[in-house]
Amino acid sequence: MSNRSLSATDDGIETAKNILASKGWTQEYLAGEVGLSSRQSIWKFLSGRPVSRQIFKEICFKLNLDWENIADFPDNPDPVTDFEGTPNSLKVSDLVATMRARSKDMIITHCKVLHSSFEVSQPPLEQIYTSTHFYTEPSYQRWLEVSDLESALGKTDTFRLSSPHSNTVFDLEWLTKQDKLVILGKPGAGKTTFLQYLALQCIRKKYRRDLIPCFIQLRTQWEENEQEVISLKRYLGNYCKIHGLSYQQTKVLLEAGSFLILLDGLDEVPNKYRERLCKELQLFSRKFYNNTIIITSRNSAQQFHFQSFNYVEVADFGEKRIKEFAEKWFLATSKKTSEGKEKAQQFLAQLNRPENKAIRELAVTPILLNLLCSVFKERSKFPRQRAKLYETGLNILLQRWDLSRGIERDEFYHKLPLLDKRKLLSKIAAVTFSEARYFFEIREIQKVIEDYLCTTCNFKEDMETLWLTSEAILKSIEIQHGVLVERSQNIYSFSHLTFQEYFMARYIISSDSQNLDKNLKELAEKVTDTSWREVILLTASMLPKADILFLKIKEFLSQLIQKNTKLKDLLASLNQKVQSIHLSCSESAARAFYFTLSNQRDFNLALSLDPQFAYQTKLSKDMQLDSSLVRSFMDSINLVKNPDIKHFLSLCLSLQIEETFKLDEDFLESFTELKKQLPPLEQENSHILAWWKNQGQEWVDKFREILINHRNICYDWRLDEQEKELWNLFYNGNVFLVECLQGEGNISSKVKQEIESTLLSI
Repeated sequence: MSNRSLSATDDGIETAKNILASKGWTQEYLAGEVGLSSRQSIWKFLSGRPVSRQIFKEICFKLNLDWENIADFPDNPDPVTDFEGTPNSLKVSDLVATMRARSKDMIITHCKVLHSSFEVSQPPLEQIYTSTHFYTEPSYQRWLEVSDLESALGKTDTFRLSSPHSNTVFDLEWLTKQDKLVILGKPGAGKTTFLQYLALQCIRKKYRRDLIPCFIQLRTQWEENEQEVISLKRYLGNYCKIHGLSYQQTKVLLEAGSFLILLDGLDEVPNKYRERLCKELQLFSRKFYNNTIIITSRNSAQQFHFQSFNYVEVADFGEKRIKEFAEKWFLATSKKTSEGKEKAQQFLAQLNRPENKAIRELAVTPILLNLLCSVFKERSKFPRQRAKLYETGLNILLQRWDLSRGIERDEFYHKLPLLDKRKLLSKIAAVTFSEARYFFEIREIQKVIEDYLCTTCNFKEDMETLWLTSEAILKSIEIQHGVLVERSQNIYSFSHLTFQEYFMARYIISSDSQNLDKNLKELAEKVTDTSWREVILLTASMLPKADILFLKIKEFLSQLIQKNTKLKDLLASLNQKVQSIHLSCSESAARAFYFTLSNQRDFNLALSLDPQFAYQTKLSKDMQLDSSLVRSFMDSINLVKNPDIKHFLSLCLSLQIEETFKLDEDFLESFTELKKQLPPLEQENSHILAWWKNQGQEWVDKFREILINHRNICYDWRLDEQEKELWNLFYNGNVFLVECLQGEGNISSKVKQEIESTLLSI
């Protein structure tokens, strides 16, 4: 034993290299320290190759390493030479060590690459793997009503259809206690990636180093065996045989529970063989119950219940895990560390911007987050037309994901052309989203599918067959694409709100010419409803010309004006004001500026029309003066409500506007007289506060009268709650319209100029 050679573990090699770097030693220098004539043994040590035990110990001594902690003992013995050996020819521990050593390269080769359906090359899996979390109560097992899901939705800060469960667990810490597990999840949720990572962690001795990892993609095994049911016992026998063990020795390992069996993609086995395979797996798990078995499957494909197995569901990514994945992905795909860190920061900053809320919602699914990173990498920003991004994501789920993995489905739904699948999903989105329903009962969706089959696919079967076919199609949509998912028992939603919005927009633009005008008019009337804004943006970006849509939005906003006389009067006063002063901007931008001054709201509309409103000094003198006066006026109103000496001093300073602006003589005279009526600063504080309490409102009323007569600002519109809501809808609708004009929509410059020039006018 003492003469046997040793090799270092992966962690030991990494530690040794770090120590060499910190000391500034070369391999030649270390060889000299150890007393070697060449660096060959040092190179072997750092490459994970065996070196003599004495040299191994001496190298570790020079590097201040504990040789026993970094020695890869199991990789050394290779005593299994007799294929026909008896079960007792080796101890279980030696058999495990031998199989781990001999299968290591195969496991690493098969599991180290991240699978992708949209890029030929991907970073090594271990470089970008992000911790996997699980719901210990899968969605289909929850007994919730639609109202329960909607209530939970309303309590979240971000609009996500998949609100986090309270029963979420982390991966390896919890998995070490599980020996029988079924992992469910949507397409692209990371099920395969997790099993690959688990196999790598096991073979690298970071997880269950006492077991032999065996990663099996069930679809490839079925393809190789064709009609034959996969026998797990026979598979493991052959697996061990190619690594030099006999069937009898494999049996010893099976009975000892020495395998970590990772079965990937149960849903990818054709239906007609899946039930037989499930029964075979159940019998195997009963007979060789000591082995650890983990099975993955898409949610609704798992109809067979494995006894003694725990069921979990892969959890969506949260904010922290999105950040972790992005940072790792950009580091792994960049040539320089600094470049990768900078790109990741840019990506996360862009992703968290309010206008990218719909894109951010896709990032909770790993495969779509991977896509977002790939798209962002080239241009350091997301596509201007987001519909193209969503289209790519849906292509992955609807078509390319199965094709890239070599999966062929055999259901009726599979035979539907891709265009029909899109039309069906668009119809489901139209029926549900138009009624503000994000969660829906299974019977509602089946009714939509039935109608589609009868009207579009000319389905002629009896009612029972129609019902069964619609049910099968719904399950196929969930299993194959994950675009619709079961959130609770028989309650569904789109996997992402973004997809529901996208298919709603597709439904609108796919209307025939007779209905398109009607649909666009109805869509335009949703401009004041924030839940429809992403649909409006998507529709505008997918229309060949969005002129009609934007003109209809402008027409609808103009109709709101007619519903309120005060609003009409306000806009008339704005127009008069703008016509009476010198401008350094467009008239529409000036109207937006004065609308803001009149209603104490944000300057978003004015800023959208003219960026100079971000800088007070770039405004015309008239606009600067009016802005100062309005601020002083609002300060005086607040003093009446809450008298305060500091605020009074601040008001007195702000009223010294004649030192900054040249005022009209009549206005200066009235304004000066008004200021004289204020209590002197020399008076006691109690007298000043009493004055504001008793006479402040009268003074404010006079201030308002002067501002109206001389500056045409600060009218008291006396709005009730309903009128305030109408004014808010009108203003926010105009803000959104300008965002549309400057965003993704395909609009002619003539129509754009026409709309912008007439904003906030009557």
